[in-house]
Amino acid sequence: MNWDDDTAQAADAADRLVGASADGEDQAVEAALRPKSLAEFVGQERVREQLDLVLKAALARGATADHVLLSGAPGLGKTTLSMIIAAEMGAPIRITSGPAIQHAGDLAAILSSLQEGEVLFLDEIHRMSRPAEEMLYMAMEDFRVDVVVGKGPGATAIPLELPPFTLVGATTRAGLLPPPLRDRFGFTAHMEFYGPAELERVIHRSAQLLDVPIDTAGAAEIAGRSRGTPRIANRLLRRVRDYAQVKADGMITQEIAGTALKVYEVDDRGLDRLDRAVLSALLKLFGGGPVGLSTLAVAVGEERETVEEVAEPFLVREGLLARTPRGRVATPAAWAHLGLVPPQAAPGGQQGLFGP
Repeated sequence: MNWDDDTAQAADAADRLVGASADGEDQAVEAALRPKSLAEFVGQERVREQLDLVLKAALARGATADHVLLSGAPGLGKTTLSMIIAAEMGAPIRITSGPAIQHAGDLAAILSSLQEGEVLFLDEIHRMSRPAEEMLYMAMEDFRVDVVVGKGPGATAIPLELPPFTLVGATTRAGLLPPPLRDRFGFTAHMEFYGPAELERVIHRSAQLLDVPIDTAGAAEIAGRSRGTPRIANRLLRRVRDYAQVKADGMITQEIAGTALKVYEVDDRGLDRLDRAVLSALLKLFGGGPVGLSTLAVAVGEERETVEEVAEPFLVREGLLARTPRGRVATPAAWAHLGLVPPQAAPGGQQGLFGP
């Protein structure tokens, strides 16, 4: 069984403080914290510089901007950038998503109601239905769609001219987009995970907007546990704020941030209960592996898909776990993080997969 993005992300956000998907609270807070221009947007320097050129050139020509594809993990700012694109172009924005467009007629209705120069933001664009996807090809390239009237042999295709518009597509799975669709985007940007210094800037900016006092060390403590993701950084900031208001004087320091996140079971590397449970089972029950995914999931008491889609990506990115043809294997860094001694380093132990 393979989960699609929505299912995996729903599990990600269900009960995880470090989940990258947005819940209702996140969406409300992000609306208040969201930067309104490229100059205000923190991080993604290369993408911002390139996008700034694309938009300014379009404005100078008096034309709509090229279609833009934004790819990257959840929580890095794709929706925010789409709104900034509209703001920089002085255009309205229409927001929808791939899962909401399951029929070509759904897309035709949206496209035919666009104003000239309007920005259409299509989130999770890789999850559109194939008929709608094929209609989008013509709309992006020729600003026209063929609306089919009738059924069967008597069906007639009526061409419908569209005003020039800019499509901004967002995806967490760029590899699932068919080449004909990718090729129609004039500008493609891959958004990277944020570094600690960039996350500190995000946290300081958000703290100022939320009227939360925080010092440099406190911001650094939260940034180090935010998994390279601004959305997670803002969520952790809010939880630490709550702790500081209830248990201290409201000021977020390094000590307050560390103590608060310990209460919420987010360790100094950003791992939460699920992440540590997976590593702990792998190390303590299976000697660091290799072990099959299904066996590991049973040991943790979670569904196989939850371990694979929710916990593993970050553990692999952090260099704590490796996927091999023989199964999942812990790295030396995993042993060190949990304060355990790998078998190959123990007296009389066996040599592991990662060397003596």
